[in-house]
Amino acid sequence: MIFNGKHKISFPSLFGACMFVFMTTLFSCQPKYSKLVNGKFETYIVDKGNIETFEAAEGEVLPANEVILLSPASSIVKKIIKVPGQRVTKGEVIIKLDTRIVEDKIEQLNDQLAVKCNSLEKTRLNARSTKADLLYNEETKKLKIASIKSTLVDQEQLFEVGGISQAKIDKTKQELVIAEKDLKLVKQKNSIKLAQLAADEKGLLLQIEMQQEELEDQKELLTKMDVKAPSDGIVLQVHAKEGEKIQGEKVLVNVSDLTRLKVEASIAENHRWMIKIGRKAYIVSGKHRLEGRISSKMPMLDNGKLNFSVVLTGDDQSKLIPNQKVELQVVKKARYDVLRLKRGELINMKKKQCLYVVEGDSAIKRDLEFGLITDEYAEVKAGVEEGNEIVIATTNTLKKMKSVKIEK
Repeated sequence: MIFNGKHKISFPSLFGACMFVFMTTLFSCQPKYSKLVNGKFETYIVDKGNIETFEAAEGEVLPANEVILLSPASSIVKKIIKVPGQRVTKGEVIIKLDTRIVEDKIEQLNDQLAVKCNSLEKTRLNARSTKADLLYNEETKKLKIASIKSTLVDQEQLFEVGGISQAKIDKTKQELVIAEKDLKLVKQKNSIKLAQLAADEKGLLLQIEMQQEELEDQKELLTKMDVKAPSDGIVLQVHAKEGEKIQGEKVLVNVSDLTRLKVEASIAENHRWMIKIGRKAYIVSGKHRLEGRISSKMPMLDNGKLNFSVVLTGDDQSKLIPNQKVELQVVKKARYDVLRLKRGELINMKKKQCLYVVEGDSAIKRDLEFGLITDEYAEVKAGVEEGNEIVIATTNTLKKMKSVKIEK
């Protein structure tokens, strides 16, 4: 297997097709040969990695002399551990918030999930019982039809020897027609009932999935009820008192860190939904691309733009200088540790595409399903596995070929 390899492509000649016709029909035909077309193509080995899309913004590098910490949810200030003037280390708790509201919500969701799971089990058992009843009913109708048909045969034999009247036979035939229509109606009703049972189960599964997601959100929120220092610094202000009721996203603490740098940036109002505390963003400075996290945001718009701050998550402060203008790339969508392909000229933005997979000395066209697609990478959902070699660019047109021979 070759990463980004260059290969020669030989298009299949018509000789093989003519030989096939010759062998199968025993008629002679004059073979026709296509030209052997040589070319180069670029391949990529399917690997696992990250794929991200971004929204661009502009910012200015400033000393990270102040970081604003917000309340993650409405709660009560349980304990203030650090007061203004005290030093804090990264991850150290500054304020403890009462977790009872979140814990009660988690307990409530767990109870609801238990009820939903119990309902799902009952629904499945009821579905099994109903299916058995429906099947029994259908089989009973079939047995009745078989019995009527057997009776009709006997009656016709008796009729031949004068042992029964034609009216009796006609009545039996009428009973057979009614029984067959009855069976058809039962089958239709059974089909509708089974579809209803499947829909009931699907609905419960959807409700359970939604509540599980909400439960995970609440568990994550619980870990944030201890307001921690995002970096080493000094507590400048605490905007709360012990026992005070606070609302979500209320400013709680200002922390200063003169040893670190931050980026003050702004973004258009229509992208304000992206600006969330903790969201990943990249700071682009010349050839350097540094990872950061959104640390704060202003509650009000300024001239139609939302102002926010980004702090670096690494220790590469030396690549930035104060008052420097930089570009920000705020992560919009991301897929992490997924199968991916480098974007080549053969890969477009469609979710389903046909590409050539290198197998030995051939490249075979195969259907691939894609997820997130960016200018750099495409997420592969189905069609290939990690380690497969895919043709992503070529100097020749391959669309009409199901497979091509290659020389590495």
